Amino acid sequence: MIRESFTSDERERLQPFFTNTDDSVFALVNMPDTVKGAMFARYSRYQGTLRRMFLDEFAGDLDSIAMRAFDGAEGERAAKLYERIFLGYGDDSVAQLGGAHVACEWVSNVLTKQLQRGRLAAYLEQSTRYIPYDSQMPGGGYRYYRNFELGKQYAVAMDKLFGTYAAVMPRVMASVAANYPADSGQDEAAHRRAVAAKALDLLRGLLPAASLSHMGIYASGQAYENLLLRLAASPLPEARACGEQILRELQKVIPSFVQRVNRPDRGGRWIEYLGSLRENGERWSAKLGIGEPVDQSDLGPSVRLLEHEGDERRLAAALLYESSTLGESRVREVVGELDEAQLGQLLAEMAGERENRRHRPGRGYEALRYRFEIVSDYGAFRDLQRHRMLTCQWQTLTPYLGAEVPAELERADAADAYRSALDVSRKEYERLVKNGHAEHAPYALCLAYRIRYVLDLNAREAMQLIELRSGREGHPAYRAVAHAMWDQINAVHPAVAQSMKFVDRQTEPRLERLTAEMRNSLRTG
Repeated sequence: MIRESFTSDERERLQPFFTNTDDSVFALVNMPDTVKGAMFARYSRYQGTLRRMFLDEFAGDLDSIAMRAFDGAEGERAAKLYERIFLGYGDDSVAQLGGAHVACEWVSNVLTKQLQRGRLAAYLEQSTRYIPYDSQMPGGGYRYYRNFELGKQYAVAMDKLFGTYAAVMPRVMASVAANYPADSGQDEAAHRRAVAAKALDLLRGLLPAASLSHMGIYASGQAYENLLLRLAASPLPEARACGEQILRELQKVIPSFVQRVNRPDRGGRWIEYLGSLRENGERWSAKLGIGEPVDQSDLGPSVRLLEHEGDERRLAAALLYESSTLGESRVREVVGELDEAQLGQLLAEMAGERENRRHRPGRGYEALRYRFEIVSDYGAFRDLQRHRMLTCQWQTLTPYLGAEVPAELERADAADAYRSALDVSRKEYERLVKNGHAEHAPYALCLAYRIRYVLDLNAREAMQLIELRSGREGHPAYRAVAHAMWDQINAVHPAVAQSMKFVDRQTEPRLERLTAEMRNSLRTG
């Protein structure tokens, strides 16, 4: 357990607003939702922990809030109401009426994917694009998941990866600054931040999946219940331990909503069912011979449109459905009589004059569907997996799909060190698997290693993902995926692709974050 140190005065300041001041999982209490939301929004770019940030930046704003003791009698009546409706009648919608902010600190990048798997919740994770990982944790040591069962070799390998990251960072920073000098009159502070972001982007592939992050979650009681059951059924010890901590903290703030989790006849049976699904999948994969590791590193990254459903006449009918008074089959018949020019005009006008990427057409776009299979580095996957309204399924992270070294590291004289780190990472993965720690082995792999996954999404969600992830400020790895997805949609549904007006198609090397940092300087200057 990693514990942060606070003075007695700081602990006194923290106690009214956090369920504990010691553990790395805690809930936020006695503060307005606007303050909690602002704190989690700030979380992704803050170097330290949430409670430290609260003391540094938010505590003063809450001094005027009057604290009142909780009415125990009223709480008891509320608990009885939920017991009767939620448990007695199984009305799960009641569990959507209460929520909580929970911070999970010092969790690995393996665990964050499990925490973020649920659709109906809000997540904010500390970013590797803005925060260097070369600093020490409270109590010392680099920021990676530790487990004594993995042996001393594991710690040695992780220290080598982080040590390489820290050693080459100054060289890469200097190289980026030299190759992307500031323009005359350009804001120097914005340029420095953009240079730092570029260097961190280039080196994030060195970080192992064991790298520790901080994450804020806001969810309803129903979403938390599903999360807790999923974590309890996980084969990963870190996931199960984190689930127990989250449950303990939620029992302090929304106990009625999570009381089914520990009941053997409710949560217990559900956990057994989830575990059986995983075991059945593993057994059938082995039986069919599709579960053995295969070296496919020569295949490289890829984006493949496996299948698509619907055509642009179906799209037109769906877009007109809500303004029509006829059944959908009749609307399709009428649309089917349009010539190509009329169809093109209809689709263009139904997409409307979009002024920015947040202006998205109506739900008619959800009538078309695409299923992509993607092989990308784990770092890009982490960002794309956050689009939770689509269906994302991913395979286990292994080294067998290979990794690549960013070309710009050659100029920085850091490429050889990067390759050596990848080799250290792969050898430690293989050692862990050989020694019976297959469930822990992905921790050892650098984020540069590739993973295979499926994104199944409708056209409306594709527009949101592709326009956002192709943006000039995005990481090159996921920008490349977004570009490939657009190309393949354009091949089957050109009108849909052309309605995505805010796809940045440029691919030349640049300081991706410069424009955003300049805007930020103007806001704060």
